[in-house]
Order: sequence, then C-alpha cells, then structure tokens
Amino acid sequence: MEEWHPGSFTKNFSWGRSNQGLKELYDIIRLGFDNEISDVPRAVFRQRVSASGRPDYIPLNFFLYNQVRNGVDFVVFDELAFQAVTSRHSAHFDRLALFAFNLSKVGRWKRAASYQDRPALWAFHYIADRVNKDFNWESKRISANDIEKFVSSDSRYVGKTSRKLATNLNYLYRVGRISDYSSPKPERWWLSALFLTLDRTVEPDQIGTGQLADAALIGYLMRMGFSQIGGKRSIAKDIATTYFTNLYSACGGRIRFSEDRILDREKVLVPNHLSNAPPEKSIVGVFHPTNPGAKNSLPSACKILARYAAGFEVFDTEDLDDFDVESYIKHQTEQALSSLKAKGIKPAISSDELMKITRGE
Repeated sequence: MEEWHPGSFTKNFSWGRSNQGLKELYDIIRLGFDNEISDVPRAVFRQRVSASGRPDYIPLNFFLYNQVRNGVDFVVFDELAFQAVTSRHSAHFDRLALFAFNLSKVGRWKRAASYQDRPALWAFHYIADRVNKDFNWESKRISANDIEKFVSSDSRYVGKTSRKLATNLNYLYRVGRISDYSSPKPERWWLSALFLTLDRTVEPDQIGTGQLADAALIGYLMRMGFSQIGGKRSIAKDIATTYFTNLYSACGGRIRFSEDRILDREKVLVPNHLSNAPPEKSIVGVFHPTNPGAKNSLPSACKILARYAAGFEVFDTEDLDDFDVESYIKHQTEQALSSLKAKGIKPAISSDELMKITRGE
C-alpha cells in the first residue's frame, strides 16, 4: 500500500519575503549547479549550498532530481535546473518549481528511504484529487485547514500530525502562484512542466538515435498524472502536448543539454542541415506555427533539430519573456514577401478571386 510520509517538509525553510516568490529556491539551484548546464555530484551541490549558510535538504529532497551512477550520487540537470540557470527569476520559474514539488518525483540517492523517491505524494493527491477534481482549480478554496483535513483523513498518511505540513504547504502554494494554474492557455511554465515530467520519467537511451512516438511519450505523461496537476485542461493544451512531445523526442530528451550528443543526433535525423558552428547564445526561443503564443526556450544546440526534425520556428533571444512573437511573425512575413518580389514571383490571381475561392463561391 502507498504510504504518505511528511519527511523534512514539516521544517521551516525560510523562503524569504512572500513577494519574492520562490527566489530562494531559484538562487540555491543556480548556486548548486554553479550556473553550468550539466549534472553535478550531490556532495558537490551540498558543499556549494552549505557554504552560503542555506539549508539544502528541501531543494534536494523535494524539488530536484537525483540518480545514483556507479555508486556516486548525482543531481540531474533537467528542465527545472535549465530554467533557473538560463533565465532570470520570474513567475514562470515559481509556477514550474511548484509543479516539480507537486509531481513529487525526485529519484534516488544512497541511504535514501524507500519512500523518498516520491516524498510529497500528499501534495500530488491534494492537487489531483481535491484542487483538480473537487475545486476545478478554484484556488481560493485552498486553505491550511482544508489541506490538514484532506491529509489527516487519508489512511495512507503515516505522520503523527499534519498541521505543520498543512500550513507550510498552503504557504508554498500561495508564493508559488497556484492561482495562475487556472489558465487554459499552454503557457511557458506549463510547457516546461511537460518537459520536466518527461525528464524525470524517460531516460535518453529509451529514445535512442531515432524519435520516440508521440503516443508513447503522452502515455508517460498520463501515467505520471501530468494533466491532473498541470492546471485546468483545454483543447489548446491537448494540441500543444502533441507538438511539444514531438519536440522533446526530436531533441533526445535530456540529451538536449549535451552539445556533443546533440551533434551525433543531428547526423541521424537532419544530416543535410548539420552545422558544426558553436552556438552564439545559451538559449533559443521556439514555438510551433499552429500556436505562436505557446513559446518556450531550448538549449541553442537544439535549434537545428527543433526546426528540421520537429517543424518548430526558432528565434534567437536574450530574454524570452520580452520577446514579441507578433512582431517576429510580421518581420518574417515581410522578408518572405520581399524575397518573392526580388525573384519576380507574382500572384496569379487577385485578392478578390482568392476570397471567392476560400468562400466556396
């Protein structure tokens, strides 16, 4: 039988001022990874954080992803770490980090108890069963009292008390912006959450040198309860799921963080577009032509795979939140029209004739 353990979450983490969201977590992630896009030994991560005087058990045991390799504990660089290291702190990060907590999939490390790979199942089920099903994402109905009642009344909870857990969790939901989860749009944090779920469920060797079918990846998302904890469901999100799982597969899952392995992947999937030029920027922005508003960032090494293997539009950007998609599309359209004009290509029919065709006249 599944058991819910409170763990060290009942201890105060000192999140800082509430108007800063999860900035303390953001800073610890950047510090632990030393702003590098690579996995790091867990011991090294802890040393870096401890030198700052900040506790590391909450970030490591509830938010980040761990693996044991050849007897050594590692903290895995995944989508949550990528967004922290490559982007400024924002509401996007707070929502994503909160999702990581609710997902409660943190992997394994030596000497970890058997239940610690899913340390916050009480949070997962509170969101999936209470906020999603009962509240329909009306976040105003969330309270410490309701969380305490939900947790303490479930036979799977094995803690002696649930009050401290409930008050801490209620605070985390407030500063992590659970109220924004009611949006039906496939926003940036939600797209990152999709990648994060797959990062912690699918190992790169499961994808191999080809592309894993969208249906297989969507199956992984369903089994992890992605749609149950990822905010209000919508047709737009369902459509975006298909395109972005294809993008995830094209980029090789977590291989997207390794430039050398990305080059090997390009040789297989898009050999005619292979470029050995080093990336000029750490990230690129991407969106699918069917929904330019659903945009997110990728490591710049993935730009060729995103464009030619997954059919995404790719653009260089310093800050994705400041990027104006409408202006970009207008500029690209003007360039295409200028190119056609320079080549002497002209329409064979008038605009009135085209309108009649589209109307079926």
